[in-house]
Amino acid sequence: MIAYLRGRVVRRAEWSVVVECAGVGYEVALPAYLAGRLPAAEGETVELYVSYQATPNHPKPVLVGFLHPVEQEFFERFLTVDGLGPTRAVRALARPVHEVASAIERRDVEFLKRLPGLGERTAQKVVAALSGKVAKYALLREGAPPVAAEPADFRQEVLEVLTRQLGHRPAEARRMVEEALRRNPRVSSAEELFEEVYRVQRAAEPVEEGA
Repeated sequence: MIAYLRGRVVRRAEWSVVVECAGVGYEVALPAYLAGRLPAAEGETVELYVSYQATPNHPKPVLVGFLHPVEQEFFERFLTVDGLGPTRAVRALARPVHEVASAIERRDVEFLKRLPGLGERTAQKVVAALSGKVAKYALLREGAPPVAAEPADFRQEVLEVLTRQLGHRPAEARRMVEEALRRNPRVSSAEELFEEVYRVQRAAEPVEEGA
């Protein structure tokens, strides 16, 4: 199974890229939010974290590329929604991962149903399947470094992911975790802590006029 590619860009298309690694060209599909901002032109080197998908309904393997392992991780969780195959899921990710995850946590069906290929029924399925499980990804920041964390306990895991994967400064990440634990000291897992951190951040955001 292919999980990571580093090589020269041989060809770029609207929604995909061909990457040459050791003399082999791999065609990698790109989500719409990434396709236009991939930081490598033809002839340049690119690093992609790859979700390898092959199912009975898709006998030809599909490689889907991301700049960060946390985005790849979100995509694979996104695929657990019933009826959402890899091609449809790639098309649906027209907005950055943190925006889609935030909409899921808000149970914002209106936002989700406007994503290409979803529609209201599938958007409701996405919310039902993933709400309360993707707060971690809603905290992802633009330009976060593609580094995986190696946590010691669940509090440290959250701190490591906030700083090393999601792009927050260490002092900011500590403040976010401390505020979340003050608000809910009964938190007992990384997933619960990410959800509480996300709730605190949402509560602190200014309300837009007309919202």
